[in-house]
Amino acid sequence: MQPARPPFSLRSPPCAQWKRMVSPAGRASARSRVVSILRGRGRRLTILRPQTTFPSSSRRCEARAPWTFLSCLKSRVSFMNNQKQQKPTLSGQRFKTRKRDEKERFDPTQFQDCIIQGLNETGSDLEAVAKFLDASGAKLDYRRYAETLFDILVAGGMLAPGGTLADDMMHTDVCVFAAQEDLETMQAFAQVFNKLIRRYKYLEKGFEDEVKKLLLFLKGFSESERNKLAMLTGILLANGTLNASILNSLYNENLVKEGVSAAFAVKLFKSWINEKDINAVAASLRKVNMDNRLMELFPANKQSLEHFTKYFTDAGLKELSEYVRNQQCIGARKELQKELQEQMSRGDPFKDIILYVKEEMKKNNISEQTVIGIIWSSVMSTVEWNKKEELVAEQAIKHLKQYSPLLAAFTTQGQSELTLLLKIQEYCYDNIHFMKAFQKIVVLFYKAEVLSEEPILKWYKDAHIAKGKSVFLEQMKKFVEWLKNAEEESESETEEGD
Repeated sequence: MQPARPPFSLRSPPCAQWKRMVSPAGRASARSRVVSILRGRGRRLTILRPQTTFPSSSRRCEARAPWTFLSCLKSRVSFMNNQKQQKPTLSGQRFKTRKRDEKERFDPTQFQDCIIQGLNETGSDLEAVAKFLDASGAKLDYRRYAETLFDILVAGGMLAPGGTLADDMMHTDVCVFAAQEDLETMQAFAQVFNKLIRRYKYLEKGFEDEVKKLLLFLKGFSESERNKLAMLTGILLANGTLNASILNSLYNENLVKEGVSAAFAVKLFKSWINEKDINAVAASLRKVNMDNRLMELFPANKQSLEHFTKYFTDAGLKELSEYVRNQQCIGARKELQKELQEQMSRGDPFKDIILYVKEEMKKNNISEQTVIGIIWSSVMSTVEWNKKEELVAEQAIKHLKQYSPLLAAFTTQGQSELTLLLKIQEYCYDNIHFMKAFQKIVVLFYKAEVLSEEPILKWYKDAHIAKGKSVFLEQMKKFVEWLKNAEEESESETEEGD
């Protein structure tokens, strides 16, 4: 049985054989190598004095060669490294949330109680209401409870889905729905909303969302409440507090089907036009691409110009009816010009083109003066013009001579001929290469019987526009004198014949 070994120490082994085999310098070198090994393993190192031993081992270190001793140390260090380290745990520890990270509980009921109590104290004085709302913004979280705030100001309390008021909640009569149904009262309420939103700019988006929601709830309101909301919305649209994009909610299928959207639109546009003119209303609608969608306020089977015009004219909105009629004509003109250009590019016979244009004129109630302008624009856009001024006139004459029969078919009235002359003048002025071609084009059309003497003389005298006036009048001077002389000669011949 072998004797037990103590753990290794860094003192020199007492064996005489070791002393004979290894010099003091060699022993020191071995110790330094052991130290470097232990430090390389990340171990905390203690240099032991003689007779010091590790208590965890039971075997004594035998006197062996230095390489055997180092091998033992490496094995021991490797064993210590492979032992599993126990990881720290978080059990039983409690972290305190910072005050800035704490979230306040969402409690619209408490907010509602504060607002309603304050409104009831102010009474029906809307100036006092505006001051109360201004002051309360510093104490209450308007940003978080914007929907609740506007529900109270419009309906008197928080609205449930569908637009009904909850019976178990506090209500107030200081609201839009409880006010009198007249324009003056709604204008006063509009001032309250204006002051509130100017004071707290961040409420602007929340207010627009609220109005969109209210428009979807129209079926849940009474007729009187809908009328008040319509008047208020029209006033707020007129003064710029609301954007016209909120009207998209009126195109809800159920509202349109039951006629709620059209009836609401009548009251809304009346108050809007009362504050602003039809041009301002049209500009606002155009910005949000709704100027061509007003017909959609009616069900699909009633989306006709005749029905729209009659409905709004009978309601006292003739200006809106005329505006929509003009918009329809503009759309029809664009379609007509697009189709004309396609027919010309295909080289369709003039007979077919003339027939198509006359059908569109009758269908969309387009005048001949409007059509001649469309035809002129279409004719001039079907060719790529020469960049050289001396060649473009010859090219224009050749091109227009080809289309003279088409133009002549729609200049049967003196006003149409004058319209064509003005279009030619404007085109030649806007395209500098045509400045010298104006007189040649007019003479060509005169010879082709597209233009007659009277409209040309009228244009020369006082019907021309300012664009290129001096240049074109100078070009036409000799031709106009010739026309006057020819007219005098024909008159004298007529008198002699009599």
